[in-house]
Amino acid sequence: MFRILLSLPLVCLLSALALPAMAAPKIAYFAGGCFWCTEADFEKIDGVGDVISGFMGGTKANPSYEDVAYGRTTHREVVKVPYDDSKVSYQQLLSAFWRMHDPSDPNGSFVDRGRHYGSAIYYADAQQKRLAEGARDALRQANKFNRPIATEIAKAGAFYPGEAYHQDYYKKAGYKYTYYRLRSGRDNFIKKYWAEDATLYQAAK
Repeated sequence: MFRILLSLPLVCLLSALALPAMAAPKIAYFAGGCFWCTEADFEKIDGVGDVISGFMGGTKANPSYEDVAYGRTTHREVVKVPYDDSKVSYQQLLSAFWRMHDPSDPNGSFVDRGRHYGSAIYYADAQQKRLAEGARDALRQANKFNRPIATEIAKAGAFYPGEAYHQDYYKKAGYKYTYYRLRSGRDNFIKKYWAEDATLYQAAK
């Protein structure tokens, strides 16, 4: 019995060494209007982890939702999207992002108005920047909407998670969330412009 107990730490150590190292998920940042909606849509994608609703794009540290909503800062509502690139590519996330909102609106998103609800992609590295610009350029050239593509592409800065009650709102308040999506015009817009469009928008860069 003494021998068995003595060997357990060694067995555990050897087992741990035999396991392949878990790769850290990559991170993407998107602003597509109300972060309740973009969080919910990204979390439905296989390969995406726990999406966090928060703020990016301003200079004030640790802004509150009230700071952002009342224009006391230049942040946008943004989602932080961890993803396993062996299951889902950044290009696939871009394609999903376009289909979640109206990227041609320069002044907000559906019933939510103001910069803080504007469309943006915040890139984490040069590869993300290249793909984001190529996708935006291809979508512009397609003339899909009555207005030009208004999505800003900028380098990711500090990300500040939103308050706890915003996280997974679509799970916590399913009825209110579903009603909001419908009444805001988001669902009808997506159905009108994206239902029959499976195009992969990407310009060679």
